[in-house]
Amino acid sequence: MDDQPGSQKSSIIPGSGKVNNWAASPSHLCYHFGTSGLSIAVATGVTHPLDWNADVLKVRLQMQLVGQRGPLTGMGNLLVHILKNEGPRSMYLGLAPALTRSVVYGGLRLGLYEPSKYVCEQVFGSTNIFFKIASGAFAGGFATALTNPVEVVKVRLQMNPNLRRGPIIELRRIVSEEGIRALWKGVGPAMTRAASMTASQLSTYDESKRILIRWSPLEEGFHLHLISSMVAGTVSTLITAPMDMIKTRLMLQRESKEVGNYKNGFHCAYQVLRTEGPRGLYKGGLAIFARLGPQTMITFILVEKLRKLAGLDAI
Repeated sequence: MDDQPGSQKSSIIPGSGKVNNWAASPSHLCYHFGTSGLSIAVATGVTHPLDWNADVLKVRLQMQLVGQRGPLTGMGNLLVHILKNEGPRSMYLGLAPALTRSVVYGGLRLGLYEPSKYVCEQVFGSTNIFFKIASGAFAGGFATALTNPVEVVKVRLQMNPNLRRGPIIELRRIVSEEGIRALWKGVGPAMTRAASMTASQLSTYDESKRILIRWSPLEEGFHLHLISSMVAGTVSTLITAPMDMIKTRLMLQRESKEVGNYKNGFHCAYQVLRTEGPRGLYKGGLAIFARLGPQTMITFILVEKLRKLAGLDAI
């Protein structure tokens, strides 16, 4: 496509026919991060009860039978137990840091994907599946490194139903008693999980759309976005559930007497496999899908609509 006189520079992604305009002006960068952050915020608000309750259940499930083999309490039974013994309030522990992180972290990891993919196209002349995976991995890892302190505070609050202090007080307590480095506990597994989740989620969504458009009657629109996002949510859950469990165990080493002294993420995974078996790595997996599935669908459907309204190309 020839540029008109005085028009802004644009580029065509090889093999896709898409014109990539995000780098044409600073406003396009703002639109990218703005639509990403807004879609994550709305998705978090819409799925709030299911999302947050599943998140609390996920952490509790992941802390079952630490270092032991045995029958696990199911998500339904655990929910009844928590409501009976701790009350409905316990399902909303750590809500403030969770909402803050979901918007900042979600907006960054989703917003950085397209710019990263654009850089790969400029440097390597391609945006095939491997570059999509790499772009998603970078976006997720970078976003997690910045927001890990908020995640640590959230997990601590979720595992301590008797605490009455807020997130700011808990943050100060962690820093004063354990040092500022404690805020980055589990950052390695967290970055690995986020990189894997974002890479699998975004690249799967991106490739699912491409394949469906090529081999089915579907075109850009609601049904294409719905099916692609469902596939992305399933794949990302299967890949990231073990990493999420390891991250939770590392973050709670000091808080829980049952948690072993894990040296790093690999040591934690080895100990879980040795003492709890392969199923131990997927503790809380159903809760993760219950949280991630609906939010993935709403996020992608909404961000595609917002991108269209902002004059941006579809993902």
